[in-house]
Amino acid sequence: MAYTTDLIRNVALAGHGSTGKTTLLEHLLFSAGAITKPETVENGKTVSDFYDEEIERKISIHASLSHAIWGDKKLNFIDTPGSSDFVGDVILAMRACESAILLVDARSGVQIETIKVWRNLDSRSKPRMAFINKMDEDRASFSMAINDIKDKFKATVVAVTIPMGEAASYKGIIDLINQKAYLMPDSHEQKESPVPVPAEFVEAVTEARAALSEAAADGDDELMEKYLSEGVLTQEEIVKGLKEAMASNRIVPAFAGSAIRNSGTTAVLEFIASIAPDPSHLAPASIVGSDKTFAVKPESPLSGMVIKTQIDQFSGKLSFVKIITGRLSSDIDFVNMTDGKKERASKLYTALGKKFEETKDLAAGDIGIITKSPTLKTNDSFCAPELSIVFSPLRLPQPVHAVAITAASKKEEDKLSELLHKAAEEDLTFTVRFNSETKETVIAGMGELHINMILDKIRHAAKIVVETRVPRVAYRETITKHAGGEHTHKKQSGGHGQYGRVVLEVEPLTRGQGYAFENKVFGGSVSKGFIPGIEKGIHQAMEAGIIAGYPVVDVKSCLMDGKEHPVDSSEMAFKIAARGAFKDACKNAGPTLLEPVNSLTVFVDEKYLGDVMSDLSSRRGRISGQQPMGGGIVEIKAEVPHAELLRYSIDLRAMTSGTGGFEVEFDHYAPISGKISDDVAKAATAFRTHEEEED
Repeated sequence: MAYTTDLIRNVALAGHGSTGKTTLLEHLLFSAGAITKPETVENGKTVSDFYDEEIERKISIHASLSHAIWGDKKLNFIDTPGSSDFVGDVILAMRACESAILLVDARSGVQIETIKVWRNLDSRSKPRMAFINKMDEDRASFSMAINDIKDKFKATVVAVTIPMGEAASYKGIIDLINQKAYLMPDSHEQKESPVPVPAEFVEAVTEARAALSEAAADGDDELMEKYLSEGVLTQEEIVKGLKEAMASNRIVPAFAGSAIRNSGTTAVLEFIASIAPDPSHLAPASIVGSDKTFAVKPESPLSGMVIKTQIDQFSGKLSFVKIITGRLSSDIDFVNMTDGKKERASKLYTALGKKFEETKDLAAGDIGIITKSPTLKTNDSFCAPELSIVFSPLRLPQPVHAVAITAASKKEEDKLSELLHKAAEEDLTFTVRFNSETKETVIAGMGELHINMILDKIRHAAKIVVETRVPRVAYRETITKHAGGEHTHKKQSGGHGQYGRVVLEVEPLTRGQGYAFENKVFGGSVSKGFIPGIEKGIHQAMEAGIIAGYPVVDVKSCLMDGKEHPVDSSEMAFKIAARGAFKDACKNAGPTLLEPVNSLTVFVDEKYLGDVMSDLSSRRGRISGQQPMGGGIVEIKAEVPHAELLRYSIDLRAMTSGTGGFEVEFDHYAPISGKISDDVAKAATAFRTHEEEED
């Protein structure tokens, strides 16, 4: 069946780790008839966790696309990881879907990763639902979880289903819209069947449905007038009001259930199909290309974006795409706006986890897969040849954990580099770069687990033994005062000799200005033809460093005088003389080391606040502020030297029992002195000695 935009729903499943996202998806697919039997995370056969590393660790690591048919609607689901190490896949799901289901443990309430997802949804103005899971387990409380969401997010949370009992007395749920009860199945392999609402819950249903009607009426004058006068709305009016309220993000519909027991799934499917926004309701992406006036409408010519790239050992390169406008089929050309190249999709697929189903086309709003595209990669925009349109790229956080890496065998270095760059192409929160200053290949990701997963995959697939270590810090050097220096390069070795004399003065520049050069020579003591050689010599000296061999920055050099020989002077001679003069001047100019300082934002439960603040102080951090995020979560902002954060992702997890999170980015360079400076210089000298011995 060819689905039109209004018949498509795209929903992301997100939340803290172990809240039951994969299990809920498994039973949504089962209840909708997409699969014949629901599997468990424990047996490793679920639709969405199909990678070896996911099966082994029993956690979601990659965002996984699935779909089901409910009535006349196509429901696309993206199951996302719960660990902050794999936040990139969470963000791509938020970008691709028009709404999200946030899973909340009925025993624990809102947790740190749910807060991060909520903030991401806020930044995109995306509607969301809450599924209060594990209602059948000890200490489960639907009201506690709902109140926790209200407290932490100041949101209008409206129950769409309510539980029949809690914990040991939990019997199932009641769908308030359709006024049906669903008893919890005896087995998770059974589907729910509606039954009349038990008499003992009639009063609770009446009260909860009144609150639901009020929420539906809010924001629609006609509905509100009827509700105030009659005190009740019809089912059709409730659906109409909830559609408007959810699309405008005024309410958060909430559901009760137990995913592992397949309880509460039918009502969720009904709600998504009838009330959740379809792709035409919301602007899917910002246009940043030349066609900014282009109207983003489903019937417009083809445009879309690549939300994820995956390299499959059997299928090759897979490009997961979201169609924004028009329709993509295998018989039409499109242009990749990143490189301007035209191509055609050889085959199109929809997905049910690792199972692909070929399709003739994808309508506006749909999510699917193009196989073996020669050019497409994550963040690329594509469109019909007659358009010129580019969508904003994914807003991804900077990696927070880095290691230097080498292959144990030098002959495997090239292969390792190739595999690392392939991993970086698949996952944009993983980076690979060669640091020419420290002579290291440095990989960075969102945490220790993130990096270990990638390296384990490489070790397993290519049998390459890799070695990792804490990366060296890219320090800088500068000067603190004005000074002068000179150097004469003179060499006779038969034939033409070498001669050049350079007199320089140096002075510090404002931090970040880098380099400046001024020629103050008058009277022709140094010919203009030798000035480029002098500048080259200064640059070489700046790269070589003064104190510890780190690059010199923020220095202005002034050529004050010099002397040349009519026969023996050359550009090379003046380059060597300039190097010496620069070093001589800088040694008299109060040279100092500079260290990179990062801007750090930490999110912690307030019970860990004291420990985290004390730890930041011990790391030479300067705390600039803190503010409550609601529900006991505190945001701390600080500036901390990069050298003190090399293992922070590991240390923060240990400090906060795995609940803390942070974001970090480079801010500026700052001077260091005393013992810290001495230790850096000694380490640099030892490193250079080791490098020379290896050479």
